[in-house]
Amino acid sequence: MRPRPGDLLRIDGRASVQFAGDRALTFRVVSVCDRPTYAGWVWLTGYVLDRRGNATVKREIYVQLAGLG
Repeated sequence: MRPRPGDLLRIDGRASVQFAGDRALTFRVVSVCDRPTYAGWVWLTGYVLDRRGNATVKREIYVQLAGLG
């Protein structure tokens, strides 16, 4: 799956070990970077959402495409 702006994703340990366990987050994609990376990985810019769906912080994250769902 290649994310697109507007997508709502659950980012957890399958996407990157840095988001495993209680560090998982809900993420609204704002942009997908097209700069070269390792095969199967991508830089995403977006907002971390709280339980109510409110944006709490803007972040840029590096994740495996195969771990997004």
